[in-house]
Amino acid sequence: MNTGHTKTPKILVVDDEVVICEVLEFNLANEGYEITCAHSAEEALKKLSPDHSLILLDVMMGGISGYKLAEALRLKNNPVPIIFLTAKDTENDMLTGFSVGGDDYISKPFSIKEVIVRVKAVLKRTCGTPEKFDRKFISDDIVIDFELKELLIGNEKIALTKTEFELVAFLSENPDRIYSRDEIIERVWKDTPYITERTVDVHITRIRKKLGNRASLISNRAGFGYRFNISSP
Repeated sequence: MNTGHTKTPKILVVDDEVVICEVLEFNLANEGYEITCAHSAEEALKKLSPDHSLILLDVMMGGISGYKLAEALRLKNNPVPIIFLTAKDTENDMLTGFSVGGDDYISKPFSIKEVIVRVKAVLKRTCGTPEKFDRKFISDDIVIDFELKELLIGNEKIALTKTEFELVAFLSENPDRIYSRDEIIERVWKDTPYITERTVDVHITRIRKKLGNRASLISNRAGFGYRFNISSP
């Protein structure tokens, strides 16, 4: 139901450097966001609520690392979008962030302008309702509810992150059509820079793992791309 007003996105900023938290809090608040700060993963777990729309998460912290926190949240089926902030900027570090359920990755030192652009892109992608996704996709025991952003197989709800759901939803628009990695990036990560083809592969691998014995619902044709396979057993 449309209540006639837009809810202010709440962002949890997690970094053990107080100055970075203060800078991010000040600038993101100026953009109209409601900001909560935490200086450790342990503190973040106490402050994180279902009302948060996004986490800006430092990787290198004392105690629980950002990667470990993200992994723990995903194991609890918490789909809150996560943008990693880190001084580690190799491709393997970036892919590690995506493999544990991150939605984006910003290398330090960063510009505030870049952070704001990335935050807006992730919130637009994960909180907005895709224009074409206005009904359910149903095939045998598979149900994709585009309004509730849920994938059900039989009576089982498959716990997907918001980015993972958007990827499945996109592939299911035209079942059995093969989409190239570039097409997937253009649709799912349209406003997010620096996304590579390997990022797509990492997300597909995570989704197929969650599908278990129905992993063949998403198949790959080498050299071409991925498709949603309603004809799979």
